[in-house]
Amino acid sequence: MARYKVVDRSPRFLPIVLDAQLVAGSFEYALDYLIDHEIDLSELDRRYRNDDTGAPAYDPAVMLKIVLLAYSRGVLSSRAIERLCRENVLFMAISGDSAPQFTTIAKFVRELGEEVSAIFAQVLMICDRQGLIGRQMFAIDGVKLPSNADKRRSGTHAELAHDAERMEQAVAKMVRAHRGRDERADTGEDEEANAARIERLSSEAKRIRAFLAASSERRSGKGAIRKSNVTDNDSAKMATSKGVIQGYTAVAAVDGEAQIIVAAQAHGSGSEQNVLLPMVKRTEALRTEQTIITADAGYHSEANLQALYDAGVPALVADGLMRRRDERFAAQARYKSLPDPLYDKAAADKASEIKFQPADFAFDPASNTCICPAGKKLYSSGSACLTHGRRHHKFKGAKRDCLPCTMRERCLRHPERTTIRQVAFFDKDQHSPLRYTERMKRAIDSPRGRRLYGRRIAIVEPVFANLRHNKRLDRFTLRTQPKVNTQWNLYCLVHNIEKLAHHGYAS
Repeated sequence: MARYKVVDRSPRFLPIVLDAQLVAGSFEYALDYLIDHEIDLSELDRRYRNDDTGAPAYDPAVMLKIVLLAYSRGVLSSRAIERLCRENVLFMAISGDSAPQFTTIAKFVRELGEEVSAIFAQVLMICDRQGLIGRQMFAIDGVKLPSNADKRRSGTHAELAHDAERMEQAVAKMVRAHRGRDERADTGEDEEANAARIERLSSEAKRIRAFLAASSERRSGKGAIRKSNVTDNDSAKMATSKGVIQGYTAVAAVDGEAQIIVAAQAHGSGSEQNVLLPMVKRTEALRTEQTIITADAGYHSEANLQALYDAGVPALVADGLMRRRDERFAAQARYKSLPDPLYDKAAADKASEIKFQPADFAFDPASNTCICPAGKKLYSSGSACLTHGRRHHKFKGAKRDCLPCTMRERCLRHPERTTIRQVAFFDKDQHSPLRYTERMKRAIDSPRGRRLYGRRIAIVEPVFANLRHNKRLDRFTLRTQPKVNTQWNLYCLVHNIEKLAHHGYAS
């Protein structure tokens, strides 16, 4: 019979040199050197006034190292970070075997506040000193991430008040039923479970009422009512490719030289237009007159383009129809992924039919008439209408013609819910009143504009891939915009320090 070496798992003492665990060239080595020798943490030190009295505090430099190292490993939970400080030799080395409790770690991150901006700026200065910021192009983009908020507790003030009223009515009904059972001496119901449900609904209704009394209705920049959230009112409902989330949009401006994040901000709105100019302002210290700002169509608006032009900031901001004008994307539909393999092919083929366009309608300006492809006459509903400053003539069909029409499927985008067809004919040779939009179209459609804008996706998307996939940032764990912004800046710090380590910093 073969003989093998004995596997011995009995307890033993192993000598470990903690300092030797921080290997030159690694992220943790660059992090340790950076915080100990380069970054000024005097603002954090001012928080502690225990020189003469009180217990010794954890060094904020050590706490910052622990948090950033954990985020670089994709660990967001303070309990998990505490466990790593007790069990992982690398965390023992970076923390000097101090092992703070999870409550201390959570409190440090929660109260870091504006100090993280000063630390971020100092790291940017080091990146610039190392030649990692080229200043040729700053690409701005954002990612929508869920927050630590309950999506079900979101709505307008009227909707939330209605929810609270329904809960109160349910509680009153359960209490009446409970009293009726008491009078009949009926013990068939689980009274303990009913009492727990009554308590839960009552407390939730009180919480909603207190929120409505203490907060005002949220409104957009145009004055429209926005949904509030009882759990985290700074967050917002956002539509993503994977459904609707309650969360924040994390925005970053990335330099094209080595993909250093030069500005970062998290905001509680699905609209990205309002954040473009603040992000450009955050890059002022690093931007030159030749630095080009690039952003996708989510940041496009006439007001934004005018502000950039007035400020003399070179920019390429796409509009929603940019790809339609680019002949390189003429065949892009063939590369779009199909639905589920068991999808209804007949329905897909039906949906892919080309709908009737205005050119398929016979419009005669002289007689002011319009005939649809089915041969029916449409009614004029406005001869001098304006849309985005462009004048056009509108026509609409009659119910008696559109409802029984056999061409509804080809004429209407949603024939199951749309009653009649409407069509508009724009006057020819009109000059668009959107002066800055037209100017941007000419710039971005030029060969040079296409070449420059084509670099945007290769600059900014790998950064989000690193943070979301490698660092496993799939949600924010804090509440309110300032705290979420702190967490987002910490992750961006991890990315920049990682870039420094990869380029040989302090090795």
